[in-house]
Amino acid sequence: MKNVTVLPAIVAGPILRHCDTKQVNFWLVTSQDYAINCCINRLDNGDSILSRRLTSDDLQQIRIGTHAFINLITLSPDDIFPENTLLTYDFTLSCSIGHSKTLVGVIPDLVYDNQQLPTFIIKSKINKILHGSCRKPHFDGEDALIQVDDTICQSGLSIEERPALLMMSGDQIYADDVAGPMLVAIHQVIEQLGLYKESWHDDSDNQQLTSSSETLFNSQHCYYQRANILPHHTANRSVLDQILGARKTPIFTAVNVKNHLITLSEVMAMYLLVWSPALWAITDLKRNKVSEKFQTQYQQELLVINNFVKGLPAVRRALAHIPTYMIFDDHDVTDDWNLTRGWEEAAYSHSFSKQIIGNALIGYYLCQGWGNAPEKFPDLIRETQTVLSSPGDLNHSELIDKILKWDEWHYSLNTSPKILVLDTRTQRWRSESNAGKPSGLMDWESLSALQQALINEPNIIMVSAAPIYGVKLIETIQRIFTFWGKPLAVDAENWMAHSGTANVMLNIFRHNKTPPNFIILSGDVHYSFVYEVTHRFRRSSSKILQVTCSGLKNEFPATLLHTLERLNKYLYATYSPLNWFTKRRRMKVRVRRPNYTDSANDVTLFNGSGIGLLTLSEDNQIIITEIITTKGKVVRFEQLL
Repeated sequence: MKNVTVLPAIVAGPILRHCDTKQVNFWLVTSQDYAINCCINRLDNGDSILSRRLTSDDLQQIRIGTHAFINLITLSPDDIFPENTLLTYDFTLSCSIGHSKTLVGVIPDLVYDNQQLPTFIIKSKINKILHGSCRKPHFDGEDALIQVDDTICQSGLSIEERPALLMMSGDQIYADDVAGPMLVAIHQVIEQLGLYKESWHDDSDNQQLTSSSETLFNSQHCYYQRANILPHHTANRSVLDQILGARKTPIFTAVNVKNHLITLSEVMAMYLLVWSPALWAITDLKRNKVSEKFQTQYQQELLVINNFVKGLPAVRRALAHIPTYMIFDDHDVTDDWNLTRGWEEAAYSHSFSKQIIGNALIGYYLCQGWGNAPEKFPDLIRETQTVLSSPGDLNHSELIDKILKWDEWHYSLNTSPKILVLDTRTQRWRSESNAGKPSGLMDWESLSALQQALINEPNIIMVSAAPIYGVKLIETIQRIFTFWGKPLAVDAENWMAHSGTANVMLNIFRHNKTPPNFIILSGDVHYSFVYEVTHRFRRSSSKILQVTCSGLKNEFPATLLHTLERLNKYLYATYSPLNWFTKRRRMKVRVRRPNYTDSANDVTLFNGSGIGLLTLSEDNQIIITEIITTKGKVVRFEQLL
């Protein structure tokens, strides 16, 4: 470890979270319990909107370690915040011995050239949205989140050109797929910040090899060998398997579980490291306890991680300048999270796997969910403060029980168009007939609530982690694997995989009170495409535009995707009889084609890391859909005439 005596005052953030005319929210993590003063001014004339020392009414704080304090700052003005106006903000951090530090004093590169303070804009009328998902630090490619910084920089002081918000629709972290150097950095951060320890009891069917964070970090299986530690089960096996003594089944089914995050401290450190460069300066990845057997892989991953870290100053600056919203998908917790009823029964019936899942969900709540809709969480925050102020096994388990029962992850934004963000992971429509069948992404009750939220709205932007309308051939392949009892093998997770969910959702779209203009933003699949959907066989003026953008730092295997796309073109051509075997046969789907110059005319999918940019006309009738690649190239999905 480098010989560092002073921790950075701000170890992550500030990230600008939910903003409207009534309140502005900032998320940041500090290394001390600072007294904080805040000021917000107009940029054009310097008039003060707000200036005060923060009290408990403005600041909620969760201590997660000796030197780690998560702060959510919620600021409300005496009147209202102005819309469509550039606003500047600054924090002054004061410690007990009297030293004070300004935001730019702590983070000089947080501002753009020729600007003295970070800026933001509140827009209730949406004209531009940046959106993306799936950001895996050790994917060997550039980080498209950097393009958010470039977009804001290029917009300068133009209110019209700066996007209204950034929407990240899943897999902001990969808790189940972690590079060796990232895990080494996580453990060094845990030590430096004194993140809290925990213990557990493994009542699964494999031999208990660890019982606490300390035994885990010192275990020979800690790096690249966590598959030996993660819990297994024998439930739901066939009678023949039990007679023949078939191998126990791992509960965590991701391909790359070798460094799966386990403890809450690991999850929290991961968030701090993927959103900020501050803590990388106090890590030394050359010093590690990785065995010689895995050193070659470690060194290869180190090259990719080092390149990822170079982009973090730009990422931190971007997130400080644009309202940012998030929703989880599976990798924020673990691959195949709640995919089937059988998976849930296995995972939640064992205390160790339940604690792993609960830790990841606590991390999501503190680092993502909290800032989306702070008004939903006051009771949960108070309970979390109590639990983490006196860490202990019983308290920890009670918090996990509470968080696993929480059903308020979805949220809406009172913008124009109205934005609805769906929880497609924790309110699932489980199969009663077969524990191995994929669950519906939302159950009947949550879909009914969704329909009520849609009624009589003229325009809607709906955010779903997974596309509602997928590539037909890929959905068919997933259905075949499900038929043979192997949904986990192909991640058979799409809206059409469960007949109940599919039929209710499609009926919502056909309802005469459904908004006539419907935009769906989605991700998950590691390639990007745009579909225009209209109804067949009924007089309806409603239009659905689905924009799928994935991933920010991840891609689909290129050769395989090309093959699947060509097969899909021929097997599901316009007049193919196979279309009548799909659940969306009463809907007509037209494809917007990406216009990148090296593409053939029949290419409909874009495979490459990028950030989506959605531009809406004043009346929402013209919608431009684009991908900004990691090289800054703009790929537009063209409307067909």
